[in-house]
Amino acid sequence: MEKITLNNQEIELKEFQQTEENGRIVVSVVFDVTSEEYHDVSVLLYEEKFDIEVPGKDMKFKGVISQFSTSIDNLYEEDNVGEYRVTFTEIE
Repeated sequence: MEKITLNNQEIELKEFQQTEENGRIVVSVVFDVTSEEYHDVSVLLYEEKFDIEVPGKDMKFKGVISQFSTSIDNLYEEDNVGEYRVTFTEIE
């Protein structure tokens, strides 16, 4: 399983895709978030800029969220699990 680190917080991924757009790295990821993790992940994703590392690809860059979606909107309810889809785009 691939992992990504966002501002020193490691997340295990279900899917990983890397492309390039206008000379910038674009990384799209899919991962599960449990109701127990929901608050911490939400606080993390509200940060404006990210130090992004993908250890398995020996990749490091600064990025911002360019797309975000989730499969569920009631993760505050106990025992729920949502699938997050997030795309990060490299910034200068």
